[in-house]
Amino acid sequence: MKRSFLIENFLKRAAYDSRLLPSHLSLFMAVFYFSPADDPKAEFRVCRRKLMRYSRIRSISTYHKCMSDLVVYGYVTYQPSYDPFRASLVSLIHWDHE
Repeated sequence: MKRSFLIENFLKRAAYDSRLLPSHLSLFMAVFYFSPADDPKAEFRVCRRKLMRYSRIRSISTYHKCMSDLVVYGYVTYQPSYDPFRASLVSLIHWDHE
């Protein structure tokens, strides 16, 4: 699956999802940025600090709220590591067509 196809489908879906705020969009884009180029659907590890920096989210509570919303709304899967030295596991959920 091409990365452009994944992001195009996300933006089409997000345009009609009134629950999403700019912070959700920027967090998803940060997750997308760190996803593997060869397989954007694959699980990968990324730390909260990097995602917060790239998405311009400054509050840890806002980060956790947005991430949990993205999980509930069906945009990403997320497994926190609870270990300060090990990054959390994230993957993007893709849609074939809407």
